[in-house]
Amino acid sequence: MSRFESSKFVRNPNVMNTELLKSACENLGWSYTINNNEFIVTDVKQSNQLFGEYALKLDLKTNTVNYNTYYLSNASDKVQVLQEQFYKLNAEYARNSLITTFKQKGFTYKSNDKFVATTEEVYCFFMIGRSKDKNEDEPIGQIKFLILKDGTIVTDSDYLPNDVNENAHAAMDNLELALGNKRIMTKREIPQKYAHKVKPRNLTSQNISNHE
Repeated sequence: MSRFESSKFVRNPNVMNTELLKSACENLGWSYTINNNEFIVTDVKQSNQLFGEYALKLDLKTNTVNYNTYYLSNASDKVQVLQEQFYKLNAEYARNSLITTFKQKGFTYKSNDKFVATTEEVYCFFMIGRSKDKNEDEPIGQIKFLILKDGTIVTDSDYLPNDVNENAHAAMDNLELALGNKRIMTKREIPQKYAHKVKPRNLTSQNISNHE
């Protein structure tokens, strides 16, 4: 569930968004082609010849990247250079995608004035939801989001009204699709004062999951 829960959208380093990879390559001056459902990087300013082979290749159907470690003598160095550029773009992409998906579900953005960015933690803010239930005595709920340098998203929340919780889950599901990363949840015990207020989610065949 989104309330009384911490969660993390864990990044898979072998999965890359096509548009972000394209921007990363252009920023680095690397050459690429796109054909037959493949994004192929043919020149990464390497020191040796590739003999017509690719430096790295992205499957556009799965967004999975493969590196040519056989022909690319300094592959690990090039991978690190690419990942640093990609992660910088991905952190911004994660932030924008998160804010957009939650705003679409009625949430508003709130800055975290106490947050100081570091090399590992680059963004931190809140998304605020307001309940439409006239009987709700705590209508405002907020979720805290922390974005790491590689685009990994960490969330934390306490009490959310039932309708706000539903909207939060819908936004989380859309965010999973946008990022291509699954959300791993860690539930906390519900305080006794809220036990009577927390209702199970209205699950359908499309959103049945193991969260409440």
